[in-house]
Amino acid sequence: FFVPLYATIQFSLQAKKGQLSLTAYQNVLQSPEFFRSFSFSFQTAILTILVSALLIVPTSYWVNLRLPRMRPVIEFLTLLPIVVPAVVLVFALIRTYNRTALTDSRNGTYALLIGAYVMLSFPYMYRAVDTGLRSINARVLTEAAQSLGAGWVTVLFRVIFPNVYIALLSGAFITFAIVMGEFTIASLLSQPAFGPYMNLLSSSKVYEPSALAIISFALTWAAIGALELVGRRLPGRARIVGTR
Repeated sequence: FFVPLYATIQFSLQAKKGQLSLTAYQNVLQSPEFFRSFSFSFQTAILTILVSALLIVPTSYWVNLRLPRMRPVIEFLTLLPIVVPAVVLVFALIRTYNRTALTDSRNGTYALLIGAYVMLSFPYMYRAVDTGLRSINARVLTEAAQSLGAGWVTVLFRVIFPNVYIALLSGAFITFAIVMGEFTIASLLSQPAFGPYMNLLSSSKVYEPSALAIISFALTWAAIGALELVGRRLPGRARIVGTR
């Protein structure tokens, strides 16, 4: 882990012959495309995590509570994105939604991008959430909340979500890293993401791609640290909320 990182740092400092300098880093940081593409991918990653959580948590909760026999089927479906290559996935999306509003506008293709990334997050988010739900007694918590007058929406958002947020963060970290470095889907959908920008820079520069790799590594880990800090401030014990 550290040897390639050290080699990349050393190479990125050799932009000036015979001396170590930060020229490559200055060139990267002075480029407006760097901040534009990174902020775009950051926003996309956050939206992907939110959509995935709103989709995976209720599904996993319902499977654990009411449909335990469907668990093998759901696990199989959530593992498909690992088997299906990204290039096949994006071409299938383009072909399926061709000549619709999703491919005729920038917002539509962005919605397709979010949908594709949500599918890519399935194996990691579902496994993490399912493990988190198995570690708590969701049935007892549900019955206790309902005995106090809570409805299904209250149970889901005020009892289940607070108890699986650590598991959600585990899946969110992997999802965040995948979205920030993904190239194929963003490129074929013509989105100004961070992955295509890194690929474009590596095809025209020598030392700047190494500097960009180090900067993106640091920024990605800083963003993950911020997510973890936010997660630590969330309530960490079971909450049963009743209604009068």
